Amino acid sequence: MSTVLQLQRPQDAADLAQALLHACRGRRVFAFSGELGAGKTTLIKALCNALGVEGGTSSPSFAIVNEYRTADGDPVYHFDLFRLRAASELEGIGFEEYLDSGNYCFVEWPELAQRRLPADTVKVRIEVGEGGARTIHVIP
Repeated sequence: MSTVLQLQRPQDAADLAQALLHACRGRRVFAFSGELGAGKTTLIKALCNALGVEGGTSSPSFAIVNEYRTADGDPVYHFDLFRLRAASELEGIGFEEYLDSGNYCFVEWPELAQRRLPADTVKVRIEVGEGGARTIHVIP
């Protein structure tokens, strides 16, 4: 069953991230889709902050994956698969090992990885509406 959330302003992403983590307690892999500039990275940054990631976050557009650490030292992985051209490229970065690690994995542009994502992946689709408001569809 899909849940629909609204994000009116980027500064409200922190509250939305807390609600998302609470609603999806125990889930570790999240796949984010939406047009360029929809707010995928903004929401992932808010999720990382809610998890206690220290040292800041940034989009892994060129690195494909960034690893962050929480205050407890737990890794959080942030993928940006936009630049990949074939699913076979996922093998070169050890994508499935990350997903199987039991740590949080946030995947932007997951289309190429659909067949490799675990069955319990939380799918998050962000749509941009009038005035810049975001509608976030969550399929747990």
